Amino acid sequence: MKNYLVTIGLEVHVQLKTRSKMFCGCPVEFGAEPNAHTCPVCLGMPGALPVMNHQALKMTALTGLMLGCEIPPVCKFDRKHYFYPDMPKNYQISQYDLPLCLGGGVLLHDLAYPKDAQKNIVQPNKTVHLTRIHLEEDVAKSFHFDGTSGIDFNRAGTPLMEIVSEPEIHSPEEAFAYLTALKQVLIYGNVSDADMEKGQLRCDCNVSVRPEGQEEYGTKIEIKNMNTISGVRRALAFEIERQIEIVSQGGKLLQETRRWDDASGQTHLMRIKESAHDYRYFPDPDLLPVRTEAIVAEVQPLVPELPAQKRARFTAQYGVSEYDAGVLANDLPLAAYFESAAAHARKPKHVANWILNELPNFLSAAGLGIEECPISAANLDELINAIDDGKISGKQGKEVFAEMFATGKPATVIIEEKGLKQESDPGAIEALCDQAIAASAKAVAEYKSGKLSSINFIKGQVMKLSQGKANPVVVGEVLARKLAE
Repeated sequence: MKNYLVTIGLEVHVQLKTRSKMFCGCPVEFGAEPNAHTCPVCLGMPGALPVMNHQALKMTALTGLMLGCEIPPVCKFDRKHYFYPDMPKNYQISQYDLPLCLGGGVLLHDLAYPKDAQKNIVQPNKTVHLTRIHLEEDVAKSFHFDGTSGIDFNRAGTPLMEIVSEPEIHSPEEAFAYLTALKQVLIYGNVSDADMEKGQLRCDCNVSVRPEGQEEYGTKIEIKNMNTISGVRRALAFEIERQIEIVSQGGKLLQETRRWDDASGQTHLMRIKESAHDYRYFPDPDLLPVRTEAIVAEVQPLVPELPAQKRARFTAQYGVSEYDAGVLANDLPLAAYFESAAAHARKPKHVANWILNELPNFLSAAGLGIEECPISAANLDELINAIDDGKISGKQGKEVFAEMFATGKPATVIIEEKGLKQESDPGAIEALCDQAIAASAKAVAEYKSGKLSSINFIKGQVMKLSQGKANPVVVGEVLARKLAE
């Protein structure tokens, strides 16, 4: 059977986090009453004139800088003509030949891939290059009922970035990683919440297959309006298999647009593209071209530490593993919590261990996010330092941690209230060890005859005598020294 090469390009639409729409002053608000946020401009009334949203221009330029794009000295807005119920003016104000951003790329780091694919990454640290990022206005939203349809124009005019990739993605897993990594950068830059459930990030997938050795791309088929990253992976997996089956049996694929039905796990035909659509682009006569130099200068200081930079810094500054650094950096609030907790920690690696291994279970059981965690970062730091200093044992630390999560009290208060302070004074522990050795003649004899595991029995006697408060590390050291005498 022939091997087939898969080629995927993604067009990602991102709603920007502005307070008002792209060309009018109507507020951007998800979940408002239908058609509550409209005006003559976003409804496309005759004579209404658009005015550019400067914040949207800045956010798009910032996105371009974060993704390594070139920002040309001049960009302009064009009219893209098509006729559909969700288009108030029967054209969309978009950008054609002079977009705001050109080039750039998205780095696919290991943890951006689906968990079940992270051990079989074909090309680690691959960069998927971008063609362009252009700025436009979103369309209205259609609702289909039994026998009727309705239009909500609240979304019409919302600032929308379109981020277009080069056709360099070669598997559903790479598409998943691309969208995950891109979403992370958008959130780091605070340009969008990128919440796919709210339609703030939507994706069109272009996919084709061709036999290995064939230079010419196969027939491009578009899967429209994907709204989950996992859904993109499933839709591409199905569509690739469908196309290969048709081509391998001598069939011919038509250039078409399809939709994904997650319930049936299949793509379905929407329309056939017999020829490229002529959108009759021309410069919008109501909007002047934009010189970008001042905008770039304004947003350059706003470029944040990006995920890859944060991962590298965490490993260098805090000594955490690359994997732990990746998990922490994947979630911006979690990364901030870790940095705050590790600021004065004796061993920051231990802080990372508690945050990644203990804290998630408590948060999940309580239905809370890291921002709502009842244990402040400073209190967690205090608890871990108490363990690292030998004031309490690791087992006691878990007991204190649970109490901290339930009550919000600091570790020192709980340790005092419960009388959990661990005994680490060598003199006091020596006295306890002497008592245990005197009462454990058989175990001592066994140890001295070569049965080294017998020390554990004596250690247990010391812990009983101390009511569990003796530092087990110090106990072990003192016993080993005394039994060697």
